Amino acid sequence: MPTLTAPFDRISNSLPDLVAFNRRVRERIDPWWEKTWFRRLTWAGVVAFVIGAITFVYFAAGLPSSQTLLSYQPPLPSNVRGYDGNPVQTFARERRVELAFDEYPPLVVQAFTSAEDKTFFTHGGLDYPGLTKAVFNYVLSSVGGGGRVPGGSTITQQVAKYLLQDDEYAVSRKIREMILAFRLEDTLTKEQILELYLNSIFLGRNAYGIQAASRAYFDKDVKDLTLPEAAYLAILPKAPSNYDPVRATRKALERRNYVLNEMMDNGYITEAQRAAATEAPLGTIPYGSNEKFRQMGGYFMEEVRRDLIRRFGEESEDGPNSVYAGGLWVRSSMVPVMQDAAAEALREGLARFDGGRGWKDTGLTVPIDGDWAARLRVAALGTGFPDWKKAVVLEKSSGEATIGFSNGTKGILPASAAQQPKKGGGGSAFSNLRPGMIIIVKQMGTDSYALRSIPEIGGAFLAEEVNTGRVLAMQGGFDVIGSSYNRATQAKRQPGSAFKPIVYVTALENGMTPASIIVDAPFCVWQGAGLGNKCFRNFDGRYAGPKTMRWGVEQSRNLMTVRAASQAGMPKVIANAKKLGVGDYPNYLSIALGAGDTTVLHLVNAYAVLANQGREVRPSIIDFVQDRNGRVIFRTDNRCQVMQNCSAPDWDGKAMPRPPSRQKQLLDPQAAYQMVHVLEGVVERGTATSLRSLERPLFGKTGTTSGPTNVWFIGGTPEVVAGVYLGYDQPRPMGHAAQGGRVAAPVFKQWAEASLKDAPKIPFVAPAGIRMVRIDRVTGKRVFGSFPTTEDPKSSVIWEAFQPETEPRRSFRREERAEADKRTQEASRKPRVARAVNRSPQRVAADDFLQRQGGIY
Repeated sequence: MPTLTAPFDRISNSLPDLVAFNRRVRERIDPWWEKTWFRRLTWAGVVAFVIGAITFVYFAAGLPSSQTLLSYQPPLPSNVRGYDGNPVQTFARERRVELAFDEYPPLVVQAFTSAEDKTFFTHGGLDYPGLTKAVFNYVLSSVGGGGRVPGGSTITQQVAKYLLQDDEYAVSRKIREMILAFRLEDTLTKEQILELYLNSIFLGRNAYGIQAASRAYFDKDVKDLTLPEAAYLAILPKAPSNYDPVRATRKALERRNYVLNEMMDNGYITEAQRAAATEAPLGTIPYGSNEKFRQMGGYFMEEVRRDLIRRFGEESEDGPNSVYAGGLWVRSSMVPVMQDAAAEALREGLARFDGGRGWKDTGLTVPIDGDWAARLRVAALGTGFPDWKKAVVLEKSSGEATIGFSNGTKGILPASAAQQPKKGGGGSAFSNLRPGMIIIVKQMGTDSYALRSIPEIGGAFLAEEVNTGRVLAMQGGFDVIGSSYNRATQAKRQPGSAFKPIVYVTALENGMTPASIIVDAPFCVWQGAGLGNKCFRNFDGRYAGPKTMRWGVEQSRNLMTVRAASQAGMPKVIANAKKLGVGDYPNYLSIALGAGDTTVLHLVNAYAVLANQGREVRPSIIDFVQDRNGRVIFRTDNRCQVMQNCSAPDWDGKAMPRPPSRQKQLLDPQAAYQMVHVLEGVVERGTATSLRSLERPLFGKTGTTSGPTNVWFIGGTPEVVAGVYLGYDQPRPMGHAAQGGRVAAPVFKQWAEASLKDAPKIPFVAPAGIRMVRIDRVTGKRVFGSFPTTEDPKSSVIWEAFQPETEPRRSFRREERAEADKRTQEASRKPRVARAVNRSPQRVAADDFLQRQGGIY
């Protein structure tokens, strides 16, 4: 019978003899351990290992993990496109274009590895000979009290330094850099590391990465670089400012030729290629000359930037889609042609109004010793016009002043070209010039210039698409540089008579017609015991008696407006103003004359609602936004998102989905059309007749506030509505001659001539139910037997728009009715003979017009 210990005996026989093993180890180690030097060396190794482990843990804390390195994406600028999809602006702290490694030509890779790290593809992250040399130099420099020494960094270490965003000159930073370099080598391939380097390295001129630098220095893509151009870019990573192509040309050529020699030694190019490239000039372009889209859009793009920051944040810390790091692709609603025309028209209008009022100092100065051109270049002063330049006064004599420009060139400003008086007194402009002053000049000859002044008057212009609310153009002042205050969206001003259409459309909704008679006579209201009577007056101080509503609008009569507001009810007027987004005003009758503040954006949008037959439109400046990978992350028109079935993979057998309307009916469509039709008369016969020469269907209204402190014009076509105002930022009188029709309307006209010259001439179309009736425009009575004529805008007979059953009725005296009945009976006895009717040209035009509007009444 087996014993119970048998299984344990078998197990113990299968285990190694640990006691014997331990005895053999001690027999070999003990003799060594008895030696003092061996014990010390062992303990030193242990201590070194512990110190190394602690150092690694300490300095590795906070370094990017392997997963972070694999998913790393460099900061990219956001690019904005216009209405037509063409690039118009870039928002960038670091100008960078990200390319894949395969998109870099071998020539560029060879140039940079030859210049920066010739053993890049063979080392494991560190160049040990170079590192030893750097340590030796650092020790010598520390002992001798020298300055900073080269660190001997590999390309991998330079990528690590970029990722750390740390330029501290310290051993601790170098240790962290080396640890991260090892981690990079373990995580990424050599091609991935080099791709990061070529996309991230700073090369001067605010260019990060080779593609951005290629554009900044040579205005070409990286694939088109020549051998000497690639070699020049390869010398820039160490210190771009030391090899500036203008200030340090010789030094740059010497360093470039060194890189060419290295490329030849490494077997990348032949001796003949090196010799030819060495003889080539640098061939760089002037700084900034390739920035085709810089400042295009001005105030419009600044508004886009603010909108994007509100939605997505500004820096990378704010989220993955930030404006300055997320690489967004933005489609804006800006039409470049309209935007350029708006900027030019407004600047011309501001300069025209300000002309003859004297010269105003910019208030800016720069030291003229040293690099005054660089200081002038960064001075926050916009010149507006392309042929106006900012300059600094360098020297001044009795007859002329020597001036310098931001590109380093100089010119002459004769005293005769700066004789305008200084605003506020104090002699001529030339007598007030001092060295170091920044001024604005316009080139008159090869090296001769004339002094100019930034207009003191302010203003804004905005154009909006009627059916969608997309803002097509926006100019918020003379120049956005140095004055980012956008008067189109931020400046609240009294609109004056430009507010009156809101009063009259309210009256049209409440029983009045364009032919209603309103008395143009003194009108006072009792405001209470504390305020007493408030009496209103017309701009010219005269009265015209009973007139039609149309006449009152065309001639902008204040007294007729307040009577219409009183009859319709001011609460209703205020409610419509709030509904249209113009403003939320108190219940005062003076609001009817435009005494409440609003912005150009809000008032233009209200007119767009009128032109859109009372349907709501909301202004927008961004159509949609995509992230760096092309995914849409924001869309203004989100109806498909609401429907959730716009992007069905296949037909489901049901009817095609119809996007819901995004427009509410804010006003009665018939009343809105009536108002537009009346405002067409303002252009034909009223206060905006200067626009009649545009020869296209237009509606609009001028506005002039008390003082006058502001002048306005808002109007447009069935497709586009635009508005402009001019006034001082700190409101003060502009002068009695300033009126909306004289100052603001010409700005609109100049814009329209450039923006609408190729647009089709589309008439305003009436909504269903409108009845077009011939009336006498002075008396408002119905007319029979005569037709309006297009040759004479001031013809007494016009077509007027009426809502059903509101048009004037014909009345007869008893004798006239009897005579008419007799003629009718006689005509009925005569045989009816069919005959052709020969219509006059006026009758043909009238019939065609009425056919479009829905019928003749």
